[in-house]
Amino acid sequence: MNEQERASERLLPEVATGERKLEHVRLCLEENVAGEGVTSGMERYAFRHNPLPELNFNDVSLETFFMGQNVRTPLLISSMTGGSKTTGAINERLARVANARGWALGVGSIRAAVENPELANTFDVRRWAPDIPVIANLGAVQLNYGFNTADFQRAVEIAGADMLVLHLNSLQEIFQPEGNTDFSGLLQRIENLCHQLDVPVGVKEVGFGMDGVTAQRLYEAGAAFVDVAGAGGTSWVQVEKFRNNNPVRRAAAEAFADWGIPTAESIQEVKALNPDGVLIGSGGLYNGVDAAKALALGADLAGFGRSLLESAVASDEALDQRLEQVEFELRTVMFGIGAGRIEELQGTPRLVERR
Repeated sequence: MNEQERASERLLPEVATGERKLEHVRLCLEENVAGEGVTSGMERYAFRHNPLPELNFNDVSLETFFMGQNVRTPLLISSMTGGSKTTGAINERLARVANARGWALGVGSIRAAVENPELANTFDVRRWAPDIPVIANLGAVQLNYGFNTADFQRAVEIAGADMLVLHLNSLQEIFQPEGNTDFSGLLQRIENLCHQLDVPVGVKEVGFGMDGVTAQRLYEAGAAFVDVAGAGGTSWVQVEKFRNNNPVRRAAAEAFADWGIPTAESIQEVKALNPDGVLIGSGGLYNGVDAAKALALGADLAGFGRSLLESAVASDEALDQRLEQVEFELRTVMFGIGAGRIEELQGTPRLVERR
């Protein structure tokens, strides 16, 4: 297959599979896995229009800094997938297009590749993304299940990453058929890892949000950044509901459809208690206006996950257009309030609560 054919190939096979990572992709595309009765909270906010922005739209800049790196946009493709031939191809596409557009890139949990080296190439995104921040990803709970510092270092090396994020997914693990549910004593182990690893270590939720006090404890333990990954987008309880054959667990999942801290609330609360902490805002963001709100509330980067997945599966062109649209919407917000740079958007008084 040549480069053009690969770029236009739809990546999701038509045949069913038992692979967990591919099942997750299918469910996110084909089933209603969004939280119900809970939103990101972004709809509670609006920007006050500035009719005289005193700007040339062409001069509005998305450039900013993240973890000491100059980046072309304050936008992140959040951790999604990897661990199989198909999901590896999705990672390759995400990496190519992210690099071309200047988005930071997170990969899905690299646990499978640490345990099975044959899967390492499905997470090797650095070869496709030489110019952007890359974030490796492993579950923090693996610190209680035999993973040591060398395993986490290996995850970083597999992705060619600049940094590592540990994900906190306690409720997902409860409803996941093969879940790891011992979250005891993790804070101390996270602190140890932060001081032992030779790259910055961050911590993220997976769609249920993070409160300010927990974020404060993580920063104090050495976390270089926090990703709130708030409620309002994908609910991983609902994803795992479709995979769980236990009738009690499947029924119980419905009671948690509205579980979590909305993204907007999480960002505000974490920023209020930790004004100097590096912060990623993600969870239920769908467009550049949502991204602008996340940044104005206090985030340093705005992360997108499932809302990009259909485009990522479709083709390079579809994904590129989707990212371009988000960028255009973000720049238009900035022009509309008279903010020429990201620093002027962050903390702007023109973001107000709706009456």
